[in-house]
Amino acid sequence: MRTLSPKRVLLALLALTAVLGQAVVAAPPTPLKLPSFESLAAKATESVNVTLDSQLLGIAAGFLDSDNPDDAATKELIRGLKGVYVRSYTFDTDFAYSSGDVESVRKQLSAPLWQQVVSVHNAKERTQVDIYLSVEQGRANGLAIIACEPRELTIVNIVGPIDLQKLHRLEGKFGIPRLPEAQK
Repeated sequence: MRTLSPKRVLLALLALTAVLGQAVVAAPPTPLKLPSFESLAAKATESVNVTLDSQLLGIAAGFLDSDNPDDAATKELIRGLKGVYVRSYTFDTDFAYSSGDVESVRKQLSAPLWQQVVSVHNAKERTQVDIYLSVEQGRANGLAIIACEPRELTIVNIVGPIDLQKLHRLEGKFGIPRLPEAQK
């Protein structure tokens, strides 16, 4: 049986959201309080730190070409977002990050504001992916992803109204990683 990588799980979530089928609008939650992770960045061979509030998202959207269909769709998707926050670290050694740092983020993702929609844990590969939606009055208004691998830690927090059908359009933009094509 083939195991699911965290990236494959993210791809599955995007496919699942396409089935859900409706654009959603609600009052956004506040961004997660992410630890500074300065010590992780110092240990990492590669680190990504993206902090885009609504004002910076507006500026970033200004660089997108409205005549390009992909850029126009991305502009539409980020309209109304209050923030995109990404922290991603790659290491030369296994588990160079503290489980306490991860748990401090996970503790913020509790009901009733947040609902866990995907949880994949693979003991053999020592990977864990948890995906949460912030839901208010039956509508998604925030997304959080925590992906832990032995040599990689990624946390993504999108704050604001989210069109789940179009979420995949943020792949490769604003520090959100591109997902590999599903293998057949």
